[in-house]
Amino acid sequence: MQGKRVGVVLAGCGYLDGAEITEAVLSLYFLERAGLEPRCFAPDRPQMHVVDHLTGQPTGETRNVLVESARIARGKVEPLDRARMDELDALVLPGGYGVAKNLSDFAVRGPEADIDPDLVRLVGEALSRGKPLVAICISPAILAAALRKLGIGNARLTIGDDAGTAAAVTALGARHEACPVDRAIVDERLRIVSTPAYMLGPGPRDVGAGIEQAVATLTGWLR
Repeated sequence: MQGKRVGVVLAGCGYLDGAEITEAVLSLYFLERAGLEPRCFAPDRPQMHVVDHLTGQPTGETRNVLVESARIARGKVEPLDRARMDELDALVLPGGYGVAKNLSDFAVRGPEADIDPDLVRLVGEALSRGKPLVAICISPAILAAALRKLGIGNARLTIGDDAGTAAAVTALGARHEACPVDRAIVDERLRIVSTPAYMLGPGPRDVGAGIEQAVATLTGWLR
């Protein structure tokens, strides 16, 4: 697997307003353990809002998505608009509410959401080149919205078993399949694998099992 690079798209830092930290770190860990080289990307703009993770309430602060993502990536993160799939072999989308707030406005508009144009571009580049995608937690719903913008339907995806979010995935033209936290759903046609992670929880062990399985599928495709 030496020389294979995987783009990891982050949406800030912290599950209530950015990337889910455990999901992001486990993704990086399992990618590196498989011999893959992660490259982190995030949009360089203000996040939707800042949430105090102790109280769960907005703070009124302003923070930058790229700067906050650097907390997870230990400073090694690039602006999303610089990402190109001709320089990457796969794309991984960890979850967290930031995906629905900073990479899209799914948190506000649901199935009518707008998606970050660079993310849509990357998804389109990956699919046109036959390069695999991993979507974790809430990310499959945003991926479904990106696929709709690209005119691609009937993708097999999972966010676990949350009825409301699953209905939104279906409304976006994808095919939602229920899945336990420690497993993943594989779409061989589009080479997309998704896993529920903290859409179901309950903790790092079970969430990690699903992410590990997703990365194992990805690794198999890249061999």
